Amino acid sequence: MTSETILIKNAHIFDGHSPELSDRSSILLADGEIKEISTGATGSGSDHVVDAAGRTVMPGLIDNHIHVYIPTLDTTAFSRMPDTYIAQYANVFLNATLQRGFTTIRDIGGGDVGISRAIDHGLVRGPRFYYAGKIMSQTGGHGDMRPGWEVDPSEQLCTCGIYSTNLTCIVDNPYEMRKAVRDELRKGSHCIKIMGSGGVVSPNDPLHHTQFTEEEIRAAVDECARQETYVSAHCHPTEAVRRCVEFGVRCIEHGTLIDKETADYVAGQSAYVVPTFAVLYALYEEGAKYGLPPASQEKINLVFAQAMDGLETMRAAGVKMGLGTDLLGAQHVRQCTEFAIRKQVLTPFEILHQATAVNAEILMEPDRLGCIREGAFADLLVVDGNPLEDISLLERDGAALPVIIRKGEMVKCELDVSEGAMRAFSWPA
Repeated sequence: MTSETILIKNAHIFDGHSPELSDRSSILLADGEIKEISTGATGSGSDHVVDAAGRTVMPGLIDNHIHVYIPTLDTTAFSRMPDTYIAQYANVFLNATLQRGFTTIRDIGGGDVGISRAIDHGLVRGPRFYYAGKIMSQTGGHGDMRPGWEVDPSEQLCTCGIYSTNLTCIVDNPYEMRKAVRDELRKGSHCIKIMGSGGVVSPNDPLHHTQFTEEEIRAAVDECARQETYVSAHCHPTEAVRRCVEFGVRCIEHGTLIDKETADYVAGQSAYVVPTFAVLYALYEEGAKYGLPPASQEKINLVFAQAMDGLETMRAAGVKMGLGTDLLGAQHVRQCTEFAIRKQVLTPFEILHQATAVNAEILMEPDRLGCIREGAFADLLVVDGNPLEDISLLERDGAALPVIIRKGEMVKCELDVSEGAMRAFSWPA
């Protein structure tokens, strides 16, 4: 961590919570944290001074649904790809994600301690990294990518003695669930993800099928609660959403086919939902081009037709929604389309709040991430304009972000700074 200080002056601040920008202010950064915020003089003697000249400073964006280890839409093939190839894909994905302004991500299936340590040690240029490890799936569930007509001779056992791939553990009773969950938490997973319903890209399971028994889901929830973390569940149909939340799941991924009754229930339980629209549009528009199988194309057509209705339903119910993209393979370049899609229903403030403060709550870091306050992490963006009025500023793949700061270090700076500032955004640290 650099000990140099950075002063950003003449900035209007979006703090992640308020729908209004602050008056012109200064922000002092040191030791990876926000040390001081002032409308007057501050940071005398700072190593580097950035004049925002009336631009907006906001928290770094958070994408809470990422898969850095899925380099292709052919999900029956990627589990047989060399780990070295997958790691290089992750490297490119992570660097591009950071340049788009996402300073924190949650890998919600596949990401592991190896890529996390590579980022922390400066070997990979990427965002702050939270990960769920391997996903828990039942046999034939959304995480079981073995085609039904094929016997897989390359089956392997994970350390807990359960069939697994580089993405999933296949578990079929509460005992296996507990053992696999404990092993993923041992390896540093920040939360656990289970497959609560059928999905689009998996070969065997219809979308409307619910997955796992109550006992299996509660076993995962219990293990996570005792280790002070939580379970997130992939769910498309409303029945799967309802039962997972009822059984203790804290966060729902997608929630695409939710109805009003279930949305009201989720809101009443203070559970979270992370809708993922970028991937739906990407698969609908370009899935066939990138090798999405015909059966999966049929499923994406069904989900796509109802997704925006689900967003309106959750908004009306007051569901706490985060922001995620879930893009796979080469389609990761469409990450910033999430903002353009959501603005069909949501206001710029609602989208920004989801991408910062709400996502930080989901990550259990509400006072450190997704906000601008003294003591918070120094993950900041300088925006050429006011995103509360024009959310399209965040749709431009970082082009409207002249400054990106992660962990108190400038990874991008196109504004004038004091002499020696190049040292503040060199890489690795």
